Order: sequence, then C-alpha cells, then structure tokens
Amino acid sequence: MHVPDGFINAPVSAVAGVAAAGAVALSLRGARRELGGEGHGGERTAPLAGLVAAFIFAVQMLNFPVAAGTSGHLLGGALAAILVGPWTGVLCIAVVLLMQGILFADGGLTALGVNITVMGVVTVVVAYALFRGLVLLLPRTRASVTAASFVAALVSVPAAAAAFTLVYAIGGTTDVPVPKVLTAMVGVHVLIGIGEAVITMLTVGAVLAVRPDLVYGARGLTAPLKLRVGGELVDAAPAATPPATPARSPRKLWIGGVVTALVLAGFVSFYASASPDGLEKVAADKGIDSKVEDHAAAGSPLADYGVKGIEAPRLSGGLAGVIGVGATLAVGTGAFWVVRRRRSAAAEA
Repeated sequence: MHVPDGFINAPVSAVAGVAAAGAVALSLRGARRELGGEGHGGERTAPLAGLVAAFIFAVQMLNFPVAAGTSGHLLGGALAAILVGPWTGVLCIAVVLLMQGILFADGGLTALGVNITVMGVVTVVVAYALFRGLVLLLPRTRASVTAASFVAALVSVPAAAAAFTLVYAIGGTTDVPVPKVLTAMVGVHVLIGIGEAVITMLTVGAVLAVRPDLVYGARGLTAPLKLRVGGELVDAAPAATPPATPARSPRKLWIGGVVTALVLAGFVSFYASASPDGLEKVAADKGIDSKVEDHAAAGSPLADYGVKGIEAPRLSGGLAGVIGVGATLAVGTGAFWVVRRRRSAAAEA
C-alpha cells in the first residue's frame, strides 16, 4: 500500500507530513519508556526492535496472491506493536518506509508522511487497541494472545485502506468518486488482511513459544495461582521470592531472526507474486494513477529492489533484499539504541 508521488496533492501531503512527524516525535517519547524500562523488559526489547524493523522489511518483499491479478504484502503495524510496543511499533514502520523510499524508490518521498500515517500510525493504533481489548476479555493464555494478534492484524489492514481513502477524498489529484475508491480499497484489503493476520499470528506464536518474555503484548500474562477454600476460589499466598537470576539474553532469538530475514529477502522473495498490490490494482482500475509522478530516487542503484549492473534477476533481487535487511537493521538498531540511551541518561540525571 505504498502511496507514490502524485496520488495526493502537495498541500495535503505536507499536512500528512507534519502529522507523521508529530506522531514520530510522540512515539520517540513513548518508546523511551518501552525500550528503557529496566525490570519491565525494556533492556531486552531494545535489541529486538531493530530486528522487528528488518524482519518487516524482508516480509514486505513477499507479495502473496489474493485475487485474480492482485497481490498483497504485510503492512506490519500489528506485528510490531504486539512484539515491541505501540510507540516503538510506529518507529519500526517509519524506519522501514524511510529505507524503502530512499534506497528502493518504493513509496513516494513527498508521500512519505501519508505512508507513515496510513501504514504506520493507523495500523498500530487500530491493531493495538483491538489487541489489548481482546487480551483483557479472553483468558490470560498464550493461545489468547496469538488469537488476539490474528484479529488485530486482520482489522488493521482494511482500516489503513479506509484511512487512505479519507486522505484521497481530501487531497486526491484525480476525480474518481470516493465511494468507488472506498469500496474497491476496503474490499481487496480485507483479503490482504487475512494474509497479514496469518503472518502476524505465526510470528507472534513462534516468539511466544521460545521467548514469551520478549513479547510486549504478553507481559503480565501469568495469572495469580488460585486455591479452592471452602468452595470458593481465593488467591494463593505468594511464593518466597527466588534468588535473582540474570536476565536471559535475546542473542539466540536475534541471530535466528536476522538469518530468517536474510533468507526471506535474499532467496524467498524471488518467488513472490509479480502481480500489482492492492493499491496499485485499484489505482490502475479506477484511474487514480493518471497523475503519478516519477520517484525522486528512481536513479538509486537499488531502485525497484534490484542492483543495477547485475543482469541475473535472482542474484540482483536477492542481493538488493540482503542489502535492504542489513541497512534497515543497522539504522533501526542504531536509532533504538539512541532512544534507550537517552532514557537511561534521563533516569540517571
């Protein structure tokens, strides 16, 4: 759902840019708490956040077919919010979109604010609000967290499609009737949302299986032990506090995640669907793309997810994917490390 330059007029794109910048600024403040909270998993969340951004970048290269001549790809807002927290989740998506726009000419640079708002802020807010509500209503189990992640991810995608339609209604550069755009966008993105939900559920479930302590949305999952006394359930007396043990390092999970992202982007992406994604298909069918503009980074050596000068498509695309994962991992990890350091410095002051 990467919006290119030319779909939305300059004034509305500028306003969306300001809104996105404000959301990122607020997320930086919120992420300091999520990443810097000693005793609340922050010391383990920080190294995971950069990995989440790199993993989302890799999976977004894997377009999957959803209908005749149409494909979809992960947006990632729900996945990021559940794994590392909503504030950090917005930053993860912003990093991914920035790298895609600058290095790969994917998503317009003047439309970067629109893309961050629609693909980052809207998906994270909708998904995490629904996820938290479901977790509170469902039994406090890993299965409930996994199920809630499926529903949250599913709903977040058509919500983002509706948000794009709203932006188009305000600042679209073509005269396509808004109801037609809304119907087409939401219809195809409901199908894409199913794929998003499956990917999110499987990823969250995999991390829960090996390191549930690293899943932000599963914190406080363990319910107090109950005993039946006189026919009534009462809280059991807390056990004696065990000696403090060092926190388990997330190193194995981090390495496994990086290897997985590299394999997905460097090899599996070659087999991704070549059909246009949901927004591209709707834009072509309805005429929204009649005023699309050339990307400012169209001359990038990595434009269109290939390395210029390398003729073999498999090698060119795979190498571009590996470079993208590495660049996103480096930028994301560096940014989140700085955010956490600033939190730690403020706490010591």
